[in-house]
Amino acid sequence: MWSVNVLIGNELSISGLTATALANEFATPVFILDEVDFRSRAINWDRTLKLAFNESAGMVYYAAKAFICTEVARWINDIGIGIDVCTGGELSVALAGGINPEKIEFHGNNKSLAEIDKAVLVGVGTIVIDSLVEIERVSAVANKYGVVQKILLRLTPGIEAHTHESIATAHEDVKFGFSIASGAAWKAIEEVHKHTSIKLHGFHAHIGSQILDTDSFAISAERLIALLAQYRDVFSSELPELNLGGGYGIHYLPSDEELEPSVAIKALATSVTTNCRMHNLAVPQISIEPGRAIVGPSMLTLYEVGTVKDVVLENGKSRRYISVDGGMSENIRPALYAADYTAVLANRTSTSELISTRLVGKHCETGDILIRDIALADDIAPGDLLATPATGAYGRSMASNYNHVPRPPVVAVNDGKARVIVRRETEADLLGLDI
Repeated sequence: MWSVNVLIGNELSISGLTATALANEFATPVFILDEVDFRSRAINWDRTLKLAFNESAGMVYYAAKAFICTEVARWINDIGIGIDVCTGGELSVALAGGINPEKIEFHGNNKSLAEIDKAVLVGVGTIVIDSLVEIERVSAVANKYGVVQKILLRLTPGIEAHTHESIATAHEDVKFGFSIASGAAWKAIEEVHKHTSIKLHGFHAHIGSQILDTDSFAISAERLIALLAQYRDVFSSELPELNLGGGYGIHYLPSDEELEPSVAIKALATSVTTNCRMHNLAVPQISIEPGRAIVGPSMLTLYEVGTVKDVVLENGKSRRYISVDGGMSENIRPALYAADYTAVLANRTSTSELISTRLVGKHCETGDILIRDIALADDIAPGDLLATPATGAYGRSMASNYNHVPRPPVVAVNDGKARVIVRRETEADLLGLDI
């Protein structure tokens, strides 16, 4: 839940820096990213994949949508893994961070012509095709530049993953990919074979996000491998790659579980090897796309309490409302997905009674609730600091300027030192877009 370098004693600290010191230097709200934790998690996923699959290990692609900036792209380049991008903007950040284009995978269900053109021009290693229209578009652009572009077909294996509806992506009624069950996947395969400027390298599936069981991943592998066997039988050749996506869950609350790399990859390896043996297939290169599982626990958000008030309810009881200086503009997930978080008093300890509290933001929305119900100390007052763990995935990435609030900075910490890697927006930045 917390990054490896967080200590919660008389005052919360991360990498030897106290919450008070960080708030004084960088103001609040602020995202604090533990560089050591990020790197170790990325390395662990990469090492685990290689140990499980040996020569059949493909690429660990860090899912940029979770959180990306130029400095993080540099870390990814240092570690040596790949990156999965889904827009021209994410591609630009990856390139600015020095990532080898051959280690970039370009995703997205509606890539623009300009995005496809840029991806092919810079030499992106893999483009994941999501529709018949994209087959034509990618083929035309590759032909324009005189190259043969490696592609994967994104497939929907028809799995109802155990997660929130908005982040389940592999059942039939979704905008992503080609359905195996309906025959759309096979039609896409046939269409690809009509073009000489694109080369089908394998299949891809991403079944959803924040998944904590391994069964869904195993079933996905089973269904994709069955299609690999069908492809072999028809075209007398085996496709060399299978990308089984990401979506590995982390724990946000003390009671939550986390899908560890060793558990997730072991289940994948068992399913892949068993099904390949059953179909008499060579084990293809297996690639994965962890994003949240790397950056999620590596980051926390630090807030300052602004107001505290008790609201009397209809049943005569009261509820404590604590308002902080952020809210749904830097963490939309509670409002969007009913996502659960926790928080701790970060600048001091308290022996006061714990009372039922609602943690809310500063925006003009009743739904601007960060934590619907949490037991916090009765003596929390304006000026206190609160810290929320596991905000690395989709916090800053999905941040908005609702109510014209500038987005918070991201501060990286390592070995007792802190530095800004994404600066705080200012009101001048917001006004600078107006004509």
